[in-house]
Amino acid sequence: MKMFRKIIEIDEALCDGCGKCILSCAEGALRIVDNKARVIGDRYCDGLGACLGECPRGALRIVEREAEDFDYQAVEAMLASQQAAVREQMPPTPNCACGSGDFEPIKPLTPCQQANRPTSGLASVATGSALGHWPIQIRLVSPSVSFLQGADLLVAADCTPFAYPHFHRDLLPGRVVLVGCPKFDDAEAYIQKFTDIFASAGLKSLTLAIMEVPCCSAMRMIVTEAMKRAGQSMACEEVVISARGELVRRPCQAG
Repeated sequence: MKMFRKIIEIDEALCDGCGKCILSCAEGALRIVDNKARVIGDRYCDGLGACLGECPRGALRIVEREAEDFDYQAVEAMLASQQAAVREQMPPTPNCACGSGDFEPIKPLTPCQQANRPTSGLASVATGSALGHWPIQIRLVSPSVSFLQGADLLVAADCTPFAYPHFHRDLLPGRVVLVGCPKFDDAEAYIQKFTDIFASAGLKSLTLAIMEVPCCSAMRMIVTEAMKRAGQSMACEEVVISARGELVRRPCQAG
């Protein structure tokens, strides 16, 4: 059904096809076609304009015109189809020692090892890892694994350790970390995994670390929905990190 609403318009004369706008479109409504960014269908564009600030040439703007209504279900179906296509093209995963039931607590450094760790000459900050367990991928960790019991849990989008230079210093110490990508991985599988964790692990605290991009907010939805299904509620600290490595904290309520 068509209606008069806001939608993205692209000035082809200004667009140089760099593709930066595509990365910020969580709905996947933009594509590079013939070296120009284009909206692939009105129903995939929500008109909120998350892509506007990414264009270095100012080729994108929001206009109001008659357009097909935004269809969230169509967006979900398209993204799921894209994920399935990517999985089909991937080679079979070889057997490895990273099964969901296998984990290895990482022993803390001895005082001698601690004293001899390398430090950064610029900041005089110890460069050792604060990771205390393995594995860390959400898909590989069993909800019943011992290191989750009574833990301070850090759920991190897997881009965050790369963007934030002090991840090990500021976010990881004393916490159990689970990482994954809310855009490319199976959201429903994540929800079920966290539902089981929240229902059985008796967590002490929850911290959510995500990037300041639209697609990363899905991790917040995943955690909130899992809390709801588990019949649990707990306050959490949300850490938002920009692509430049800037950190913003604000409380969030899960459940």
